[in-house]
Amino acid sequence: MLEKQPDKQLPPVQRQCDLLGLSRSTAYYQPQADPGRRAFELKLLALIDKLYMDQPSRGRYGMRDALAEEHGLVVNPKRIRRLMRKLGIEAIYPKPRKNTSAANKQHKKYPYLLNTLEIDRPDQVWCADITYIRLAGGFVYLVAIMDWYSRCVLSWELSNTMDAAFCVEALQRALSSGRQPEIFNTDQGCQFTSEAFTGLLTQHGIAISMDGVGRAFDNIMVERLWRTVKYEDVYIRDYRDPAEARFGLRRYFEHYNRRRRHRSLGRKTPAAVYGLAKRCDCDRMKTDGGRSAVATALGSVALRAPSPRAG
Repeated sequence: MLEKQPDKQLPPVQRQCDLLGLSRSTAYYQPQADPGRRAFELKLLALIDKLYMDQPSRGRYGMRDALAEEHGLVVNPKRIRRLMRKLGIEAIYPKPRKNTSAANKQHKKYPYLLNTLEIDRPDQVWCADITYIRLAGGFVYLVAIMDWYSRCVLSWELSNTMDAAFCVEALQRALSSGRQPEIFNTDQGCQFTSEAFTGLLTQHGIAISMDGVGRAFDNIMVERLWRTVKYEDVYIRDYRDPAEARFGLRRYFEHYNRRRRHRSLGRKTPAAVYGLAKRCDCDRMKTDGGRSAVATALGSVALRAPSPRAG
């Protein structure tokens, strides 16, 4: 029987590092995730989002002061600026004309068409926007397409990324009802200026309108929707994961469309003003995969929301 040969003696760690051109500290470094740091950052994201909903004119210094005064947290303004960019929000204030938009410079920009337009009927103008939805262990992005006149939410999507695909999916679903607007208004975000999004609108013969740079109130109807959704649902429910957020938001938008009455609509619901059928396929949920899928403890869950059918 052959005897087992002893392992060859390895050179010292210092010699190995010299041969590889590495510092010795690199060999001993053990990367470790810091759950405490991540939890604190998620807490900051949630607080910044809520403070922004309360007062959207706050910039990074206003946020710093509010976090210190209201929550006892001392945060560097640079960190606040980074987190605000992560959320896709910025302070609302008059900006000099030389400021540039965050939109993709390669994409075509369209003029704002609603300046002197009187919006007095459904399907005259639709609008869309993206917002951040906080979760217990992270966040997702929500896009909604809404009829401007009736405030009816026609379609929505959740995604864990800010690409254009989930916005295009929401638009396709809204148009699948058989109704379409004369004008579609968005901001100049790269998702809405992408060829996939604008091309779909052009294909249907829909005029495209885009907010001016630094004019957050040009798309005010959908901005009001975000405040309503967050204060009446997201902040109260405190969703744990994307799957729970999907089910909860589906329930809330059904309530918003069919049961929540608006004073500006003569105490009628958005669904009644828009003319939706009494029954729709909103309770049927699709769970097929797609770009807007987010991995959760339950597996890969597609974050899709069926749109209401017009009557």
